[in-house]
Amino acid sequence: MLKTKVLGIVLLALAMIISACGGGSNSAGGDNGESSGSSQSLVFGTGGTSGTYYPIGGALKPIFEQSDSIGNITVESTGASVANIQNIQDGLNQMAIVMSDVAYDAVEGKGQFEGNTVDVQALAGMYQNVVQIVATEDSGIESVEDLKGKKVGVGKVGSGVEQSAKKVLEAVNLTYDDMSKVTHTGYADSVQEMKNGNLDAAFFTSGVPNSNITDLMQQNDITFVEIKGETAEALKEKYPFYKDYTIPAGDEAKYNLDNEVVTVGIQNMIVVSKDLDEETVKDLTKRYYDYLGTDEVAVGALKQLDRDEIAKGLIAPLHPGAKAFYEEQGILE
Repeated sequence: MLKTKVLGIVLLALAMIISACGGGSNSAGGDNGESSGSSQSLVFGTGGTSGTYYPIGGALKPIFEQSDSIGNITVESTGASVANIQNIQDGLNQMAIVMSDVAYDAVEGKGQFEGNTVDVQALAGMYQNVVQIVATEDSGIESVEDLKGKKVGVGKVGSGVEQSAKKVLEAVNLTYDDMSKVTHTGYADSVQEMKNGNLDAAFFTSGVPNSNITDLMQQNDITFVEIKGETAEALKEKYPFYKDYTIPAGDEAKYNLDNEVVTVGIQNMIVVSKDLDEETVKDLTKRYYDYLGTDEVAVGALKQLDRDEIAKGLIAPLHPGAKAFYEEQGILE
């Protein structure tokens, strides 16, 4: 009798295990009841953990995971734009944040993607990385042309800051040879060199405000050098990923300037793999759009977005799913 009871218990336990395994298999295969799509796990490529891309990925992860077709999103720290596009091409990332200038090179097969066009597809636009040229007030620099003969910090070698610096100088027919000194310093080092009198001006390409510029302003009188008029037009004509940007006056969150500063910026974008199905991308786009219309947005860079502008002026073509959503909203150009 005891053996019979034990055998019965064992058989019941086995049946429960088999049933659980079967249920797990159906779940992994995406059996969501009324949902017709399968549950997917996506890798979201961002940037370094100290930058802006990574916390944006973290903020959007729970928003995107509310989709019935998404099981899990892994937010991955990467080398940012170039690495993200390469990872999407290689199938390692299914979503990523990139700068428009890098996306432009990938779509056109230029720059670092020379001879290797990548089918980059956009989900939405994001905030701009603004080209900010800051000069010490006693340097006498008031325009981009005035950088000639001056000591200028242009960002680290190969960085997005340096790429912008070269393009802006090119727009007024200047090169590094026209400067008395060029340093390849990062933000913090450029500010320190300006404080020490070793630099007259420096380029910063980032969101607004840049904390390093704010630090400089606390102890030094500075001038924001505008990029406008013919200089801006020449820049935008040759490099269509540049957009006009105005740093407003009197905004305490943006340097609290006495006068507005007219310059240009490079838009950031969320891009997705062309292999993601239309319905999934449409749903993710809707959730991103809806999120931007709430008070739950925590990352400062995302608070700068007008959600009815996120589909306009993008360098990369929209994924069909994203395009379908924006068409329904009536917010495409």
